[in-house]
Amino acid sequence: MKSTIRNRTIATMLLLMLVPLFSVAQVSVGISVNVAPPVIPVYEQPPIPADGYLWTPGYWAWNPDAQDYYWVPGTWVEAPQPGFLWTPGYWAAVGGAFLWHAGYWGPHIGFYGGVNYGFGYTGVGYQGAYWQGGHVFYNRDVVNVGSTHITNVYNKTVINNVNVTRVSYNGGSGGVRAQPTSAETAAEHERHVQPTTAQVQHVQAAKTTPALRASSNHGSPPIAASPRPGAFEHENQAREPQAREPAAAARQPQAVTHEPQAVEPRQQAEHTKPVEQPRQAGQPKQVMQPKQVTQPKPEQPRSEQPKPTRTAQAPHPPKPAAHPVPHPAPPEHQEDHEHH
Repeated sequence: MKSTIRNRTIATMLLLMLVPLFSVAQVSVGISVNVAPPVIPVYEQPPIPADGYLWTPGYWAWNPDAQDYYWVPGTWVEAPQPGFLWTPGYWAAVGGAFLWHAGYWGPHIGFYGGVNYGFGYTGVGYQGAYWQGGHVFYNRDVVNVGSTHITNVYNKTVINNVNVTRVSYNGGSGGVRAQPTSAETAAEHERHVQPTTAQVQHVQAAKTTPALRASSNHGSPPIAASPRPGAFEHENQAREPQAREPAAAARQPQAVTHEPQAVEPRQQAEHTKPVEQPRQAGQPKQVMQPKQVTQPKPEQPRSEQPKPTRTAQAPHPPKPAAHPVPHPAPPEHQEDHEHH
């Protein structure tokens, strides 16, 4: 506890010594931390929502209540007035403590510690856009225009230094070694405008989001950028796949269960049909045969053509009567076979 108070006292004294170099309005004297902020995460820039918006990069802020860093997502905002650009804030290591230098709006880009925030903020100046004639001209090389209708665009390749790091603070051990240029020093003395209301609300929303704390995300925030200030939709994005996955999982087994149910009866029907078919095919044959056997038996009695009283009528020639009896019999059997 004593060491913490001592470090803050030393940091405050050193800070007052640095007042000639840095604008007092840019330094938040009340924020002094003994732990270095995490590195700047790598993330994608969302498309610009409309013409006239400017990019404000994400950064690590300090929550004194939680005693933890939290990530403020990068976002698109409208400038407070035409011709103003955003100078990001940065952390500076001074005497073992880390002091926060707040960002601001102004006609020119000032010093932001040489920190490479990306998307045109390479450590010095801003290569993503500029004002001319009351309109913003965007560099398509670093600005994600997307499908938004932007008329004032240009292409300028932005090359980062080979030894680019994602260190989020200036000075100290392991920090960025950078000093303000003459142009950046001049910009420090220009008229500045504090963050807009939308930006302040954006920071408060990030502060009250536990998932954005460094202790929770371990330096990889779930939301690194947003299309507009405070548009944190990570909860909905996290719920949608969870809601869809079980639904899809539920549909798959249903589809699988219905298919076998539809197939099994068919298979059963197919199994039963071939069993029935051979029976039907065999039964008629077996039945027809008995029918043929039974039918001829009743019919044969008809052929009890002992009726042939004809034979009785032929008593005169007894011998030839025996011949006519066998002769008509074969043709009758042939006719029966033909009819059958």
